[in-house]
Amino acid sequence: MNLSLILVFVWLLLANVLAMIPSRDNHWTRAYILIALGLPLLVWTFWENGWFVGLLALAAGMSVLRWPVRYLLRWLRGLLGR
Repeated sequence: MNLSLILVFVWLLLANVLAMIPSRDNHWTRAYILIALGLPLLVWTFWENGWFVGLLALAAGMSVLRWPVRYLLRWLRGLLGR
């Protein structure tokens, strides 16, 4: 296992631990930090391990950060006029 996959698993563990801690802003500050850390990590994972492992890491990240993905999809639908 290479370093990018180890860091993806650490990111997933950190995201789950942060989700268990109570928050006043419904975890949005933590979500922004996780997104900022996760995007370069995701690109690195795609680069080192190929598209299949990269898509698995993307799916794992999207399962942790469900609400930002839902809001992104709503925003994109609004831009497309649906």
